[in-house]
Order: sequence, then structure tokens, then C-alpha cells
Amino acid sequence: MQDFTAFEIIPGHYDSGMVLLADHAMNRLPDEYGRLGLAEEAFRRHIAYDIGIEGLTRRLAERLGVPAVLGCFSRLLIDPNRGEDDPTLVMKISDGAIIPGNHPITAEEWQGRIERFHRPYHRAVDETISAVAEKSGRAPLVLSLHSFTPAWKGVPRPWHAAVLWDTDDRAVHPLLDGLRADGDLVIGDNEPYDGALKGDTMYRHCMTKGIPHALLEVRQDLIAGDAGIDAWAERLAPIFTALNADPALHAYRRFASRTGAYDT
Repeated sequence: MQDFTAFEIIPGHYDSGMVLLADHAMNRLPDEYGRLGLAEEAFRRHIAYDIGIEGLTRRLAERLGVPAVLGCFSRLLIDPNRGEDDPTLVMKISDGAIIPGNHPITAEEWQGRIERFHRPYHRAVDETISAVAEKSGRAPLVLSLHSFTPAWKGVPRPWHAAVLWDTDDRAVHPLLDGLRADGDLVIGDNEPYDGALKGDTMYRHCMTKGIPHALLEVRQDLIAGDAGIDAWAERLAPIFTALNADPALHAYRRFASRTGAYDT
């Protein structure tokens, strides 16, 4: 069994107070999984990873000088943005694609993927957030980066980007305002997805702990190449910097979740 790294930490100034996350940055699999019975083309689709997000996260981390954590395995293997008890943690079918390597799957294999990929990634996220909190002496601002398809089931999506959230709106409204200041952009507010999902990355690391955060989705066709990544990094860097300069976004405050009561 080859060595396979479940995560990558991009170093930065831990006293900056900011952490970037990219759950679905890569489409990689360990060799022993082959291609999970899928054609190679599947791993160039959104079902395998968030197109453009690895490049955008690297560019922003470098420009802002902040640490970032990247997921290094394909979401087809196991989805790091799901809780361990979520039935969609290992998908059997995704956007019409049946995944032979995931069905049938034994309880041992399911648990093995959690222990080998999912938990190490989340330990890295937790340790990075904790290190930033310790070095900065305040609650970190956590910004999670994702991308979405330009159309769904043949229907074009009008949004250029979107902000997803549960009930902690502290970073959300300033982020929406910053993006909407460019009058040419259509920005979704909990569209095309709802940001309240029990057990996901923002729930696990931020909602339950009272850490200010927001999840930003960028439409994939806008960041599919270097020019688009550069343009969005140029757009987002000053917005993220302004958010990080706000003392209100560095205070612990726990909000009730729309998904229900916290377990602890």
C-alpha cells in the first residue's frame, strides 16, 4: 500500500487570524483504488473535485500570507464535507454516474476510509485553526472555498459566486456586500445550495465552536484556467483582507444551528 497524504497544509502567518480551507481541492486516489471502476473522464468532472479551487486557494494563501488546508483525495472516495454518520459520505451514484468501487462496500472498508482519509484531513483542519487561534490570541476567521457547476440538469445557473451559511452571519453579510460591490456580478445567498448541513466542515469546526466563518462558492467555468483564477484571486484578496481586519470577526460566539440542537 503506497503512502498517500490525505491533506496538504500551506504554511502562512499563523498570527494573521485567518484560515483558508479547500475540502474538495483535488481528484486524487491511492493506486490501490484504481479509478473506482469509472472512466478517467469522470475525474475531470465536478463529481470528483471542485474544479479550479486548488489553484484559487493556493493563489489566495500566497497573496494573503495565511495558512490553508487542502483535501488531497477525491470526493468520490469519501467526502470530507460530510459528517461521519452522513449516508452520503461515500457516494454510490453522483450526478448520474454510478460508482462501482463504492457499491457494494463493506462496513470495514467504509470505516477504513474514514480512518485513513476523512479523520486525518479534519485533524489537520482542527490543528491549523487551533494554531492560528493560539498565535493570534483571538478567534480565527475561517473561509472555506468551493466551486459549483455552471448548469444543473441542463438549466444554466445565473450566479457567478455564492455565499453559504447556517445562522452565524457575522462574516456572511460583509462578504456578500464586498462581492456585490462589483455591479456586474450575480451573487447567491444560500444559492444554489443551503449552507446548513449537520456534520459538514463548517458545522464541525466553526458552528459548534463559535468561530466566525463563511463558505464561498465560485462558478467553475470562471476559474477553470489560470486567467480566471488570477482574476478571482485579485477580486477576493482585498475583500478577505477587509473581513480579517474587522474585530467582530475574531470573537467567539456560538449560534444555534438550523439543523437542530448540538450533540454537546
